[in-house]
Amino acid sequence: MSIYTAPLADMRFVLTEVFDAPNFWQQHAALEHVDMDTVDMILEEMAKFSTNVLLPINQSGDEEGATYHGDGVVSTPKGFKDAYQAYAEAGWIGLGGNPEYGGQGMPKMVTMLTEEMLFTTNQSFALYPNLTVGATLCLNAAASDAQKQKYLENMYAGGWSGTMCLTEPHAGTDLGIIKTKAVPNDDGSYQITGTKIFITGGEHDLSDNIIHLVLAKTPNAPAGSKGISLFVVPKFLVNDDGSLGARNQLSAGAIEHKMGIKASATCVMNFDGATGWMVGEENTGLASMFIMMNYERVTMGLQGLGGTELAYQNAARYAIERAQGRSDTQIQSPEAPADAIIHHADVRRMLLNAKANAEASRCFAMYVAKQLDTEKFSDNAEDAQVAATRVALLTPIAKAFLTDKAFEATVDCQQVFGGHGYIKEWGMEQIVRDTRIAQIYEGANGIQALDLLGRKVVRNDGKYMQSFIEEIRDYVAAMTSEHRIKEATLRAATRLADLTRIVVDNSKTNPSDVNGCAVDYMHAAGYLCYAYMFAMMVEAADGKAGDFYEQKAKLADYFAARVLPRLYAHADMVEAGSAVMMNFDTDYFDNTL
Repeated sequence: MSIYTAPLADMRFVLTEVFDAPNFWQQHAALEHVDMDTVDMILEEMAKFSTNVLLPINQSGDEEGATYHGDGVVSTPKGFKDAYQAYAEAGWIGLGGNPEYGGQGMPKMVTMLTEEMLFTTNQSFALYPNLTVGATLCLNAAASDAQKQKYLENMYAGGWSGTMCLTEPHAGTDLGIIKTKAVPNDDGSYQITGTKIFITGGEHDLSDNIIHLVLAKTPNAPAGSKGISLFVVPKFLVNDDGSLGARNQLSAGAIEHKMGIKASATCVMNFDGATGWMVGEENTGLASMFIMMNYERVTMGLQGLGGTELAYQNAARYAIERAQGRSDTQIQSPEAPADAIIHHADVRRMLLNAKANAEASRCFAMYVAKQLDTEKFSDNAEDAQVAATRVALLTPIAKAFLTDKAFEATVDCQQVFGGHGYIKEWGMEQIVRDTRIAQIYEGANGIQALDLLGRKVVRNDGKYMQSFIEEIRDYVAAMTSEHRIKEATLRAATRLADLTRIVVDNSKTNPSDVNGCAVDYMHAAGYLCYAYMFAMMVEAADGKAGDFYEQKAKLADYFAARVLPRLYAHADMVEAGSAVMMNFDTDYFDNTL
């Protein structure tokens, strides 16, 4: 079984020393109830729960998987129901929820750390409460007071769970072409008919009711995404007194057989004239759903971070214990026939790549979480607006770059094990398989890159990115530390600023450059974000004694020398444009010709 020790020291360092969270909380009236003693207790308890309850059922859950029994019945693997009940009874689902309806009102800067531990120890399990949290975010932001009263308390308590029903067999990224219909009834409800696919937690045995949030189109709705409305469609209808009534006309038609996250029930959901109620105004469904998508996409980045952390910890332990060959410099264990592979430079390269990714990912996720909290809780309109632009710009990076680099890191860590990494008993191949999905769902990473470059950069002539780069330059210029990361970050910022101007100009004459260059631009921007995070961590550690702080500087050295140079390769590829990929006839790709 995999090992795991929650990186609480790193979490507290980022939370308190890099971002000074306690001071931030006290500056916002809505967060005055948050204090570090309480947060420490939360982190300690989640570390225990994730390590002692979730990690032991991670591999067994993968082997057993979720099971479809026919007639819409789905069961989760052994141990999942007990774990879910314990998780719900401890109040974890409502940790960041609205206190008016039983939530605890913790900011994203706190909940992101508990989510990281969940995804590290059991990615499949984490998805069940995560989808419920996403649904409650949407309802809290867009639902009527009566709807909030009806659903939120039970969802925060975990008795009811939630889903997001967006994708259809013919409509994934292009939601404007969905076919699910919502026909109004005389009593104000709607009759929902259609099929949704890839619905995480669409059916299971963990909760008494499942509250589906469904995108559908009303009669005579405008074409495209402007005609989408959002509906709340419970598995069991809810009576006026809050008790459960009749079963709604919906069911799971099947579950998908997947590469990874096998214990998570990914369902085909059939709505056969199910009764639903509109959330928000008609034709505003996509906007309502996207209220919570920024939070969810950051959370997907945390899934990648979790995969990286678990893979790194296990690979590092293996490298320390596994003896193969001799060190290049001198024999390390003369009493043994071989030295531990941790003494081989290439093994360290793989481990340090993963470690640098984990620490930069955690810091960057915290940075974006702070922007989300500022946007949500700040009484200063200007601060909230600046934070909103940062969230808009950086969310696709938080989702796509973190998960791209996470998959790379898990593969590196699997490689440390050699042949044993390919054998399921060691658990590494499961981490690779589970983490792979994070690049695909909640908006595939290529689409995230296109959103970044097309909507957040080109569409506003690079103003959002220019503002962010100026923030980085101002921060680095004010650093007291003279670590090499300072100059490396400034140089990287200049390269991305120049690249942004070039790609904005090129897009005016060659529109394909946006699509063709988006992924490489996103990666270049992601490496700059990581450099900024390492600069912050170095500055926070500067002048403080102890190995913990010294290692921050050493890891930043490694990042600046061996990882950050990738930014320049991606920038060169962006400058090369899209002509070299578009200069092929379609027939070239048709193997039947």
